[in-house]
Amino acid sequence: MSSIDESLEAVVPGLAKVRRSFDEQPLMGFVGAVMTHLAPGECTIELPYREELSQHHGYFHGGVIGMLADNAAGFAGYTLMPDAASVLTVEYKINLLAPAAGERMIAEGSVVRAGRNLVITRAEVFVARGDERIHCATMQQTLMTMHPA
Repeated sequence: MSSIDESLEAVVPGLAKVRRSFDEQPLMGFVGAVMTHLAPGECTIELPYREELSQHHGYFHGGVIGMLADNAAGFAGYTLMPDAASVLTVEYKINLLAPAAGERMIAEGSVVRAGRNLVITRAEVFVARGDERIHCATMQQTLMTMHPA
């Protein structure tokens, strides 16, 4: 379940469909991710640490980092797509910058350029340890706008 201010949905086109899509996505609910910020061209998703999400050193697993980055950037791009359209990731490139050792992961997605069919986005991923935020990954992504037939 997201924690976004629902009053924004009434005044900003595109946000209600994004929030609904996030809330209906089984994977985000399964891992315990929460959408904490949503605005046109922006999305932040947070994920509390659990041992089941880690790799052999106890850090968040790289696949989990990629998943959260993909979703934050993908939902950021989706905010700018027509209401009748859906979104599909066609590629992304991620750089893992530091071990993702922390109490929670924060993925901040934003739109670089929104075209009619392709939307280029990025995500910056951080882990939080107390008051400290460590930049652990950066990603660039291409989304396809799936227009209705």
